[in-house]
Amino acid sequence: MSLYLDFAAASDVGKVRKKNDDSGYAGRYFAVVADGMGGHVGGDVASASTVLDLVHLDGAQLENPDTVLADEIQSANIILNELVDQNPKLSGMGTTVTALLLTEDRFRYAHIGDSRAYRLKNDTWEQISQDHTFVQKLLQEGRITEEEAKVHPHRNVIMRVLGDSDASPELDLHEYPVEPGEVWMLCSDGINAVVPEEETERIVRTARSVREAADRLVERTLELGSPDNVTAVVVQVMDSESEPPESHQPEAGEDPSPDTAQLKVAADGDLEATRALLRYDMSARPHELVGAAFLATESGQIPLVTQGTGERRAAALLNHKAALLEAKALRAQREAERGGKRRHRWLMPAILAVCIALFASVVWLGYSWTQTRYYVGVDNGKVALFQGVSQNLGPIKLSHVDTKTKVPLEVLPAYTQQNLENGISGASRQEALTTLAQVMVTAKSQCEVIADDEDDSTQAAYCTEEVPK
Repeated sequence: MSLYLDFAAASDVGKVRKKNDDSGYAGRYFAVVADGMGGHVGGDVASASTVLDLVHLDGAQLENPDTVLADEIQSANIILNELVDQNPKLSGMGTTVTALLLTEDRFRYAHIGDSRAYRLKNDTWEQISQDHTFVQKLLQEGRITEEEAKVHPHRNVIMRVLGDSDASPELDLHEYPVEPGEVWMLCSDGINAVVPEEETERIVRTARSVREAADRLVERTLELGSPDNVTAVVVQVMDSESEPPESHQPEAGEDPSPDTAQLKVAADGDLEATRALLRYDMSARPHELVGAAFLATESGQIPLVTQGTGERRAAALLNHKAALLEAKALRAQREAERGGKRRHRWLMPAILAVCIALFASVVWLGYSWTQTRYYVGVDNGKVALFQGVSQNLGPIKLSHVDTKTKVPLEVLPAYTQQNLENGISGASRQEALTTLAQVMVTAKSQCEVIADDEDDSTQAAYCTEEVPK
């Protein structure tokens, strides 16, 4: 018996907000809700980027099913950090993530933030997720009551999210055995902040379909005057004997299957090409996409997300086509072995060329990874921030100066000098900048000594230097 999901998703901007920072996706094997935050410019970017970078998990066959969900969420977090590096105006953006991945007879579950997951199974309704909020922490420690939590002034303070605040955020990860008929509901906090939990349960229990449940949850939230964005994803586990609803059958995409040339254009960041690629890729599977992620895919209203996600998807498809070419080369090799030595004369150079190309790809990927790292070191006797890693690969330099300072190495303690000469690494630029700021504070502790020296009436240049951003 094989299992799949009947699904529905719904989202609305709410009664107060000007834009929808929520994103949601539901498909045959994958469902996710993300509630973005970051003010005027960042929330929709964070949630849309994260959801669109996870939707490729919606498939029956995945490699490494035990770890793939957690790994892909961490990769999405790295991408958010890269977006902030490219556009500092996005600094501070983040998003919650609550996701379910169906692999055979198990749900892989991942959660961070204050979006929620509820399950209705064997006639029992329960909240599966745990809010990563300041108030929840106070509740767990017994410092406040449930009633006090509902009106606490800091009830919206989130302790853990994806975003540029943490290079490796801690996720709640679990596995749950599944049975046909059980229902899960994922939602942003726009629902649970307004609709009483008893009413939420009643809506899910009495709904005649997942479509009715998702729509009714959003409608009821709006009826109660939701001040926040509101998103609901409802899925029900089905077995192979159940026919998928007609509305969930995949449709032919409006964009034709892209060839290699078109993929290369998309991989180079052409906005129209990336939008067309995303539309085609999404049309290949039954799904529902809502909120900011829908706007990015369908209308290009969030070009930063559309372009970035499209580039990565194009690169993945190009790699897939390259893998197919490699497989063809290997099949040709076996045919050549059966055909005799004469065919080996042209086959072996082809295999060698493929191997060289693969080796070059591995080297390039390795180098590209080094350029996502940062460290604080020494440049011409001055403290500096470097992009890359402090090691070299033969004649190939794996780092370059990102930001220079006026702090001379010799004013620092010997221990700090030694660490700087070896390079103090950071998982992200923000982490490295924090280290750089600490070094500059240490250097500035010498400024009072300089100012008190009667033989030196000038102050060192680094004493008034601002910390780089």
